[in-house]
Amino acid sequence: MKFGVSVFLTIISLCQLALGSQVTFVLGAQDRECYYVFNNKPGSNIGYYFAVQSGGSFDVDYQIKAPNGKIIVKENKQRQGDWVFNADQNGEYEFCFSNGMSTFAEKVVDFEIKLEDDDFRAALPNAPSQQVATDEIHRTINSLEEKLQTLTRDYQYYKTRNNRNQSTVKSTESRIFYFSIFDVLLMCGMAGFQVAVVQLFFKGSRKQLV
Repeated sequence: MKFGVSVFLTIISLCQLALGSQVTFVLGAQDRECYYVFNNKPGSNIGYYFAVQSGGSFDVDYQIKAPNGKIIVKENKQRQGDWVFNADQNGEYEFCFSNGMSTFAEKVVDFEIKLEDDDFRAALPNAPSQQVATDEIHRTINSLEEKLQTLTRDYQYYKTRNNRNQSTVKSTESRIFYFSIFDVLLMCGMAGFQVAVVQLFFKGSRKQLV
């Protein structure tokens, strides 16, 4: 019974590890935001995901810098990213996002960092070999992690798509509203112009009759 509880806690902890740290932040025009993750085990894998949810053209500049100052990744005008790289150094890895290309539009960005610990994956509770198949537990945990990651990615994808579609709808509504106002003003102007032309025509006709 104790072993079953330990396995359950291990699976729950692994799921929490797979989720990592996720934040949603507002990146103002001409602003730059940086986040850090500390790695104390060279050879670990660091995964990250980001997506611009709203604002402007839904793009940002970003770069990842190693503890020694070396730039690992640098991309411009990206809408989203989902990558994993090997962290072969101890220290803080820097993730920076820039909205320098925008003069007035702020961006809403979802960002997630995952630090995968292989030692944790291998740390299963001790138990007699005749009571449990360790390989089967490993396969179960890996299967749960893969399904959880797939579910998380699907949720993030649909969330991003929904936010962008809503932004497009709002932009279209705004354009229709201002176009309608312009159309009404144009019609009023044309009506006034026609009335003025008719009045001038009748004034000219009266002068000729006199």
